Amino acid sequence: MRNLNFKEEIESEVFKQCNELLSLQKTDGTWHFCFENSVITDAYMLILLRTIDYKNENLIKRIADRILYKQSLDGLWRVYPDEEPANLSATIQAYTALLYAQPLSHTEETLQNAKHYIVSNGGIKNADLLTKVFLAMNGLYHWPELPIDPAILFSLPQTSPISRYDISSYARAHFAPVLLMIESKKKLTSRYTPDLSELVGKTQQGSNIEDWINLFSILNIRDSYNNTKKGNILSYIQNHIEPDGTLLSYGLTTIFMVYGLLSNGVDRTSSIIQNALSGLMKMFCEVDGTLHLQNSPSTTWDTSLILYTLLEAGVPPTHANLLKGARFLLSQQQAKYGDWTVHNPDALPGGWGFSIGNTQHPDLDDTQVALRTIARYCRTSSSYYSSYEKGLSWLLSMQNDDGGWAAFEKNTNRYLIGSLPIKHAKDALIDPSTPDLTGRTLEFLGSYHGMNQDHHSIKKGVSWLLSNQELNGSWYGRWGVCYIYGTWAAVTGLRSCGVHKNERALQKAKKWLLSIQNEDGGWGESCESDSSRKYVSLNKSTPSQTAWALNALTSINDQPNSKMEEAVSWLLSKQEASYPTGAGLPGAFYIRYHSYEHIWPLLALTHYYKKYY
Repeated sequence: MRNLNFKEEIESEVFKQCNELLSLQKTDGTWHFCFENSVITDAYMLILLRTIDYKNENLIKRIADRILYKQSLDGLWRVYPDEEPANLSATIQAYTALLYAQPLSHTEETLQNAKHYIVSNGGIKNADLLTKVFLAMNGLYHWPELPIDPAILFSLPQTSPISRYDISSYARAHFAPVLLMIESKKKLTSRYTPDLSELVGKTQQGSNIEDWINLFSILNIRDSYNNTKKGNILSYIQNHIEPDGTLLSYGLTTIFMVYGLLSNGVDRTSSIIQNALSGLMKMFCEVDGTLHLQNSPSTTWDTSLILYTLLEAGVPPTHANLLKGARFLLSQQQAKYGDWTVHNPDALPGGWGFSIGNTQHPDLDDTQVALRTIARYCRTSSSYYSSYEKGLSWLLSMQNDDGGWAAFEKNTNRYLIGSLPIKHAKDALIDPSTPDLTGRTLEFLGSYHGMNQDHHSIKKGVSWLLSNQELNGSWYGRWGVCYIYGTWAAVTGLRSCGVHKNERALQKAKKWLLSIQNEDGGWGESCESDSSRKYVSLNKSTPSQTAWALNALTSINDQPNSKMEEAVSWLLSKQEASYPTGAGLPGAFYIRYHSYEHIWPLLALTHYYKKYY
């Protein structure tokens, strides 16, 4: 297959895809693709708008139409297409929102199966914690009886057994508004609030939610903290509101913030509430003719990835579009000291965030990707050189003591919290080192900064990755789906830092990847892998996962084999890309990045071509 025509076909496809991406750039230098997540954001936004009696029936209808569009043929809702059985929490979220959306034609017929499914599966008391919390905020479920007021968490010093900074930054942002309401069991209702009493469950045991008690009963509380807790929470919220009015640039945290503030006397017409609503409105995007609320628009992330990919594909750094994009990235580098300083007090700011307007919540993945482009411009301007030095220094300083890298903060991996008997405690409440982020950071440091295992940080990172490989040769990816993604990140990271292709861990990874290749030449993994923590085949191939697998194999092999050539042929055939390949929370939140079908196949074909031709 490696003949001249095959070579020319790859060249033609790379050229075509580069031009397509360049044509999609906005005038401000960015690329805008939808961050399409599950129905939870649409449902909660609709409920919020009804609760505050927002006067825009067309908007309400469009959100309701989106929720109905995501309904499966059996009348239920899922967080990924092949989920079986249907998702109880997502079905509760959608069902409740559609009741709020009244008047809605054929409501009974549309929701009959959903209601039956909820009741027959134990009702609301069997939903996930976030769903029960939101329903409680709306007076639709019981606030739990707790041995202590968990709001005290925001008043405990860092020397206590647990403080707010031992919980992941994203969990902190969701907890804070809830804690404003939980002590007094506050709730917001309206003329649209439905009656869900039939769905609660046969017993009232749900009011004693063990998850809540497990989280806070480990604390040794002193009464002296009671007087300061509410002020501390309000201060936290105020200090973490971004210029666009959102709470840390997340849709769900902002919705929760509006509830928390309204329930504590803040007027709906106040600037803080109006700015929050304005920020939420800017998070909507059009998907398949419907209106969808993104939880965190991915513009900065997409722009960084696309610039890096175009540069890898051979588009010159002097190209006007790339220069414009690079200037945008320069403007997005953060200069604020965020919560990350608590566990990393000696470092200077220098990271990048996920969304435009994110000024204080940088993450390591966005930073390493942005630096790939900034590195190409270091010799052209002192501004880029200074930016690169700051970003690199911040990235290295954020390495965890165990040798890996996490998503947002350093050493936020308390065993006490991760071991709580709460579903997905290790995924939601802590921010540990992960193979995907560690691998991608190592790949940047090796490929762009020329670092290898002679450097202490690289040696520690490599050691962490090698010790966290699965028995079958794969690695688990926390923020993507899932084992293919994690294996790609780990393999390319190890290779970029000088680990030999014959290293046993790499050969095991190669063998595993080839063993799960589909007959059509591609790869495809179900989101079910994320929940079950073992590889589950999707039984069809996806562009992103095929590209990740091919890229990993390209980094290991000196010459392509027939299986890799089959993968190239599959990517050249331009297959559909509608399946989620991003992960947020196992079994609850998955993302279809609309940019990924443009990015990862192009990158994999580019690396394949550059190495073998």
